[in-house]
Amino acid sequence: MEKNDEFIVKIEDMSVEGAGIGHFDGMTFFIKDAVVGDEIKAAVTKMKKGYGFARLVDVINPSVYRVDAKCPVAKRCGGCQVQSLSYDKQLELKYKKVRENLIRIGGFDAEFVDGVMNPVVGMDEPFRYRNKAQYPIGLDKEGNIIAGFYGARSHNVVAIDDCLIGVEENKDILGIIISHMKAYGIKPYDEASGKGLVRHVLIRKGFTTGEIMVCIIINGENISRADELVAKLREIKGMTSISLNINKKKTNRILGDEVKTIWGQDYITDYIGEVAFQISPLSFYQVNPIQTEKLYGLALEYAGLNGNEVVWDLYCGIGTISLFLAQKAKQVYGIEIVPDAIEDAKRNASINSIENATFMVGKAEEVLPAFYNDPEKEQGAKQPDVIVVDPPRKGCDEKCLETMIQMEPDRIVYVSCDSATLCRDLKYLCENGYEIKEVTPVDQFCHSMHVETVVLLSGK
Repeated sequence: MEKNDEFIVKIEDMSVEGAGIGHFDGMTFFIKDAVVGDEIKAAVTKMKKGYGFARLVDVINPSVYRVDAKCPVAKRCGGCQVQSLSYDKQLELKYKKVRENLIRIGGFDAEFVDGVMNPVVGMDEPFRYRNKAQYPIGLDKEGNIIAGFYGARSHNVVAIDDCLIGVEENKDILGIIISHMKAYGIKPYDEASGKGLVRHVLIRKGFTTGEIMVCIIINGENISRADELVAKLREIKGMTSISLNINKKKTNRILGDEVKTIWGQDYITDYIGEVAFQISPLSFYQVNPIQTEKLYGLALEYAGLNGNEVVWDLYCGIGTISLFLAQKAKQVYGIEIVPDAIEDAKRNASINSIENATFMVGKAEEVLPAFYNDPEKEQGAKQPDVIVVDPPRKGCDEKCLETMIQMEPDRIVYVSCDSATLCRDLKYLCENGYEIKEVTPVDQFCHSMHVETVVLLSGK
């Protein structure tokens, strides 16, 4: 088959990127915007050896799982992958994804997997759940200033007036900033030339406190008539922090290292459960606070703490899980590679009057073995009751896993954002003295194919 050839195909499955999967003429095709159960007409866009890519031309017989996307630009925007798929079916596919990875990558028996897996923890309302948005600012074809998100696999800005997975205040904030830019001839940044001033607008909202932060990322030192812009932004209910982030490098990286607060506080505050967190423009903080509380609640439940345990939290970030656990543990040790995150963790411990959490900077695969092999370190800390890991997408380093096994915790709680690397690591742990007790997927990112998973392992 060649480019633009059309064919009729039934969609049998969905890919990890949210494309429909169908088979035609002995080939597997990945078709954007098609959903499982559709019968469609598709046109070839690219051919590879053994598989190909195609675009949706027409839906001949729509799937029973197909729904009308609420967002008018859902197909063009890269933010939501499967908004045309019913939410129940989204959860079913995420369950299937984790289950198949446990069997295929982890090597676990299907009957065993079915016995330890719980249903996906979904949302009652899978919209308006994101507490953070980073909007690139650009120009449309007519030269009008627009804010939106990048289209799938591109850096072309798709104008979005009101993103339905973000908070309602975003629309008004963007309107004020764009109106200010138009009034004073302030140009958006152009990636190709490296010219222009405003690159992105970062907005954060504390769901518990209602506090709002606006950070404008600029290719310069200041923005014209900043006092007037501040006065208008302050009219938004909950406005707490307004800042500029300086990024003058010709790079795709969104945030620079320097932040200048031009009004209000340097941070906003939000809560996960009863723990308060101060969040700056540069802080990492989970974007779905409703589901994060459920996720961390599961991690706490799986840890099985009664107040006497020593716990390690590897890849601890700003201490979100560590401080959650510290409420119920005797002592918590956290490791994180990012120095600023560790400073945030220490500050968050202080504002919550938590004194039984110790944080260390460095790679988990280096800090943990060094601590374990140091004869001067307290023996009790080397033999923890629980180890919690929440690594990046690449999973845990093998040296880290090896040291965890040497420390012989009673329980390991593994929180993962990538079920493929999770299952690889679970295989290693289960080949070295541990067994899976429970697996619970949690839907942190509705209308995408991403899924978080929390797993409880215990020593055999």
